[in-house]
Amino acid sequence: MSLPEYVDVFFNASNYLPFSNETLIPWLIRIGAALGIFFFFLLLRNFFTRRIFAIFLRLAKNTKTNLDNCLVKSFEEPFKWLFIILGLYLAFMYLPLSGEVNLLITRIFRTGLVGLTALGFFRLASNYNVFAEEMPSLVGVKLDEILIPFLTKVVKFVIIVLALIVILQEWDYDINGFIAGLGLGGLAFALAAQQTLANLFGGIVIITDKPFSIGDWILTPSVEGTVEDINFRSTKIRTFAQAVVTMPNSTLANEPITNWSRMGKRRITFNLGVTYNTPREKLEKCIREIKEMLVNHPEIHPETIFVNFDSFGESSLNIFLYFFTRTTNWGEFLRVKEDTNLKIMSILEKEGVSFALPSTSIYFENEIKTSSPG
Repeated sequence: MSLPEYVDVFFNASNYLPFSNETLIPWLIRIGAALGIFFFFLLLRNFFTRRIFAIFLRLAKNTKTNLDNCLVKSFEEPFKWLFIILGLYLAFMYLPLSGEVNLLITRIFRTGLVGLTALGFFRLASNYNVFAEEMPSLVGVKLDEILIPFLTKVVKFVIIVLALIVILQEWDYDINGFIAGLGLGGLAFALAAQQTLANLFGGIVIITDKPFSIGDWILTPSVEGTVEDINFRSTKIRTFAQAVVTMPNSTLANEPITNWSRMGKRRITFNLGVTYNTPREKLEKCIREIKEMLVNHPEIHPETIFVNFDSFGESSLNIFLYFFTRTTNWGEFLRVKEDTNLKIMSILEKEGVSFALPSTSIYFENEIKTSSPG
């Protein structure tokens, strides 16, 4: 029977009910008993959710993993509805209804069970942060932060599709025809949604190549900022002006991406100009002390440090400095850079060496005569 036929049988169920005077009182007794069954399950629902789930949560908290906590909390709400559905099902089954009506009620009950199971797994998949924390200890695999939200969306989609397929099969719909219809409509859908599919495959490219993760600071020809989220269609990037830019995945996948967050260290380089009247001994001593200061600085990376007298400039003797900070954080980098600049100023002040200013000297071939006043 089709669903409309089941509905028609259900609303015409009175044709099957013996409402004669001889059977009215037994029927009222059965209806009262059915209501008693339903209210019994309502009371059992409150007891179960308050007491039994409290015991489950207490046991879950004693384990080393948080997955069982999430499992219990995810299925708490579906279990509350399970008792209502189960109470209604047993109450209706207690009544002497026709076989067609009983079959309809049974199918509604099974549909509810499938929906509640899907709801529990859907809520469990939403706790992807817990899975990210527990995966390394469980299977020895650490998932990338950008991969977890994407996989979560895929898992949720699969749960919904599987639940829909099971429900359709329960109501005797031809799933093969449904899937074949999807296949025939796939070409038309692909032609109508080329840009959407391009964004989807762009997201897959970003996920597999992993040029950045959630929270990374990236720079592209189109945008610069911190990655906040990636989904099937786009990637959200928060700029330093606190605006959120939504970039299509197809565009982002085809652009060069600079990931500043993956720098192992951050470079500082500049030329320090001192005056030409600086004695050679003092220049050598300043170079030596600046290099020693950088080598001993706890926040300067010791691998590459260059401090050398580089060139004779137009108005200064140029000292070339090239080194790296240990931190890549922008704020910390600026603080370390300021600290090293102040220490360099202190060294030059101690040695009595002056910074050179851009200047031009003019020489006259003949002496300039000046007239005396009066």
